[in-house]
Amino acid sequence: MTGMAPFQHVLMSEADIRELVGEPLERSIRKERNDIDELCRAFITRSPFLLMATAGSDGTCDVSPKGDAAGFVKVLDEKRLIIPERNGNKRLDGIKNLLVNPHIGLIFVIPGCEYTLRINGRACVTRDPELLAVTSAHGVTPKLAIGVETEQAFFHCVKAFRRARLWAHEQWPCLDDLPSYACTVFNQIRPENSTLEDYERAIDESNAKLYV
Repeated sequence: MTGMAPFQHVLMSEADIRELVGEPLERSIRKERNDIDELCRAFITRSPFLLMATAGSDGTCDVSPKGDAAGFVKVLDEKRLIIPERNGNKRLDGIKNLLVNPHIGLIFVIPGCEYTLRINGRACVTRDPELLAVTSAHGVTPKLAIGVETEQAFFHCVKAFRRARLWAHEQWPCLDDLPSYACTVFNQIRPENSTLEDYERAIDESNAKLYV
């Protein structure tokens, strides 16, 4: 975007940032693990939703949501877990990143729970039939899965969720003036030879096919 003013007062070193925010508390350091213990396993078993962060070879980043019934991510042992690649839009942004850069970051979320579980490590894309079989759902076995080897695991504190009041439904914003997903995409693309009604119908049909 030409003509835009650059950001000012940019900090370029950790020392400069530490001077402003200080050092982490001891418990923030000591809580970090390099494996999946029973507490991490219990959280993953109860989580129906996660955010998966990856980066391409050029450093371009992507964060992708993954969700299914609680426990859809399977813990294989104290180091490894498997994430099924369910039916989606077939962009495969995160999958493509993992082919060239195996580093991965995960945040597991449980509805109503204010703290989260963060896992960082290395990942691969697998079609191992035994692993795919254990992640099948509604009679459908995924074609691919993401295998993760844990290098760092820790629980993240509640402050972000409390500031966002994420689970306080009585304070949720009104969405009446927010257009539907179909309407939003239609207005951005402005496709020729297609109406909003066509888009809404096509997207509704696609969204109804959760597993195939």
